[in-house]
Amino acid sequence: MRSTILINAVEVHAEGEPGRVITGGLPDLPGSSVFEKMRWMEENADHIRKLILREPRGYPALCSNIIVPPCDPRADAGFIVMEQTEYPPMSGGNSMCVVTVLLETGILPMVEPVTELTLETPAGLIHARAQCKDGKVTAVTIRNVPSFVMHLDAALRVDGLGDITVDVAWGGMFYVLADADGLGIDLSAENGAQVVRMSERILAAAKDQLPVIHPENPDITGPTITFLRAAPGDRKTLGRCAVSVSSGVDDPTRPDAVPGALDRCPCGTGTSAKMAVLHARGLLDAGEDFVNAGPLGTTFTGRIESLTEIAGRKAIIPSLTGQAWIYGTSQYMLDPTDPFPEGFTVGDIWA
Repeated sequence: MRSTILINAVEVHAEGEPGRVITGGLPDLPGSSVFEKMRWMEENADHIRKLILREPRGYPALCSNIIVPPCDPRADAGFIVMEQTEYPPMSGGNSMCVVTVLLETGILPMVEPVTELTLETPAGLIHARAQCKDGKVTAVTIRNVPSFVMHLDAALRVDGLGDITVDVAWGGMFYVLADADGLGIDLSAENGAQVVRMSERILAAAKDQLPVIHPENPDITGPTITFLRAAPGDRKTLGRCAVSVSSGVDDPTRPDAVPGALDRCPCGTGTSAKMAVLHARGLLDAGEDFVNAGPLGTTFTGRIESLTEIAGRKAIIPSLTGQAWIYGTSQYMLDPTDPFPEGFTVGDIWA
């Protein structure tokens, strides 16, 4: 058996969203911060992201994470998120996957009943609090980066939809948020194809008409993802959502355009952005919870922990609670004669 690489990974999902965690086999990534390590990866080793996420080793809904040494002395570990078309600065569900792997595999020591961790992400430091019992992480609470609104009730003209009203907010990624009920879109998993096609159209319009730049890091721009929101489906939740991982389609109105993939979980950074919007409208205050359901019916519990400012802009400090489950371990190799060293995409489910 011949291979030019040997990558070790743990297979894990957070409330249904797969978030493969790479624990070994990659070279040291240069940089004085995890953000710089992410940028180096993007510019010099992006073939690893493609190899891991594309077929035959990956699939459209898959996300992956690379555990890296932290650069900030306050952090216990660092990690980089990889998705199908981008390196998101932060992800709530992926953070839960990483924390679960760090503790359940023994990379970092588990302390029962609660383990406290600080993780360095490209978006900044986050604090994690893991509930632990009998060697299992039963819940992870992530204290996310400050979240804030860039556009509230903005007009957006979308091909095939006409004029709609959206918000643009940061929750660790820049989201364009739109009301699914007003658009007549059912957010159930069975309706995933329509959800992602509509999301790609909204995102394409927002990128053109409502571009944004992070006020503290001009290298972070957006929006890069769509968050469709709806009224709660039961009394246990306060809202529903569907988030689409973009395929990067330049023109999603083409008849042959293949959209991205439906995010399986309730989306932690999207929930953070949604809470920032609710707070801006006076509908959610510090100390209040927001239980958000995803298309599978699984939930993240968001909470506004405190209020702050980012570059003079009002912001919230959100937390997110959910659970992740390990379901396997893997080793990924690349035979030097493999005709697909960066994987491949096929037009039935990929762009």
